[in-house]
Amino acid sequence: MSASLLYLSRQDVQALAIAPGAAREAVLQAFRDHAAGLNRSLPKSVLALGPGHGFQAMAAASQADGIAALKWVSMTPAGPDSAAPSVSALLCVSDYAGGAPLAVLDGDEITLIRTAALSAAAASRMAPAAPRTIGFVGCGLQAHAHLAAFHDLYPGLATALALSRSPSSARRLGDAAAGRGLAAEVTGDAGALLARSDIVISMVPGAPGLAPFLDARLMKPDAFAAAVDTGRSWIPESLPAFDSLATDSLEQSQAPYDAAGNPVATVAFSHDLIGLAAGTEAPLRNGRSLFCFRGFALADLALAHLAVRHARERGIGTALPR
Repeated sequence: MSASLLYLSRQDVQALAIAPGAAREAVLQAFRDHAAGLNRSLPKSVLALGPGHGFQAMAAASQADGIAALKWVSMTPAGPDSAAPSVSALLCVSDYAGGAPLAVLDGDEITLIRTAALSAAAASRMAPAAPRTIGFVGCGLQAHAHLAAFHDLYPGLATALALSRSPSSARRLGDAAAGRGLAAEVTGDAGALLARSDIVISMVPGAPGLAPFLDARLMKPDAFAAAVDTGRSWIPESLPAFDSLATDSLEQSQAPYDAAGNPVATVAFSHDLIGLAAGTEAPLRNGRSLFCFRGFALADLALAHLAVRHARERGIGTALPR
């Protein structure tokens, strides 16, 4: 049994400065390993307490990486200008073979990195080859992580469109995009954003009374959307306008979710990142495509493994007695 645990705070994880490309490849490799039978993951367990309010548990184990991980997530509704986080997470890492606890990580920063890496991993198999315009619906921290991930994947991006119920958040994201050399525009017109974007990232938090407002029928004929919000911001009746619908794991999810948190009845997923990453399914680059995911524990395990390995190599973190 190990005499100590490695603790990585949010500041420690930030100090690791995990590159978007490395995070994306770690996620893709985790899904390849899953296809090869080298890791296992349980479907997400959800304790729902209300719209946008609840707790989640996600567990996975990887023979290839030699670790097992459990992620514990809390979700609470937050107002448009609230400084309080709407999602908080913690990760526990154990040795795969011996079972000894190895590390505890703040999960908030890992969640930002892994979620953007998941979207980018899917885009690498589903999005148009040379997108020029990316639209963000919701402009919080997750939007900034996605901006970094997608600019790394597509350095030819030229324009970023930002739409948010918080004008100050949209302006901050626009400034971040401009700092990367993109032409940035803040807009209040969801339809215009969809019509202009080659890539759309929707990140609308759950809230009582939320009405879906994104119409897939308004998107370009060849465009990619990542619904980080599980689909709640998309009008269910418009979802058949997507030619391809994929998720992280078909074992875990069968369809996008509506604003009430229920699977929609208008469409169903027919592809997942397991097949797309492993190459058993051909890339889905033609037509409108949607990647919608609840979050698969394998992605969190992959990022936890990457973080712990880099932390040990660089002497970052705190040893806690057990």
